[in-house]
Amino acid sequence: MSPVDTTVTALEHLESMSTLHPDLSELYQNLVGLYQRKLWHQLTMSTLEFVSNPSATLRTTAEGTNSYLALFDKVILPIDKKLNQLTLARVASAVAFSLIDDPPYADGVAARAILENLLEKKTRARLGPSAAMHAESRLGLLGLTVLARSGEALTTTSSVEALEATKSSINKNRSVLAELADTESEAAVVHSAFYET
Repeated sequence: MSPVDTTVTALEHLESMSTLHPDLSELYQNLVGLYQRKLWHQLTMSTLEFVSNPSATLRTTAEGTNSYLALFDKVILPIDKKLNQLTLARVASAVAFSLIDDPPYADGVAARAILENLLEKKTRARLGPSAAMHAESRLGLLGLTVLARSGEALTTTSSVEALEATKSSINKNRSVLAELADTESEAAVVHSAFYET
């Protein structure tokens, strides 16, 4: 998709959501303005703030899908290289968790796919250690949350595999976490996600 098509798609989506949900119109129009002026940092931070409050801002699209997922797919992912990667990982995490918290559309597989796609080899290098660790930590927590909500016994093969994968991720990332400088502004966010798992 060309940059022009990407911009048109993003702006059309934001405008349609603004019209569809008048109570959120001001927030969507703010995102439109930031996108048009190519204020990527401000757009990312506004998007993070927007998706961090699902009780007030999570809706459905005209197609009946999760509005955060549509925002992520149509607006954020096409410009992901221009964004702060840790903030991108945080937005992806919020979108993923909205998919398991949104009852009519609860979908643990789609939620995991968002973070797993972010962690693919081609994007992992671009993410950097802080964003990758944040995404991995949140993926582990997501897996544990889905497992807990499934009601599945913790002794089944799939449950044991999920728990072992999370434990392995924690053990692997412990050394990376220690290497992050405490003076980095990102360190607190990453430490928080790691220990939340």
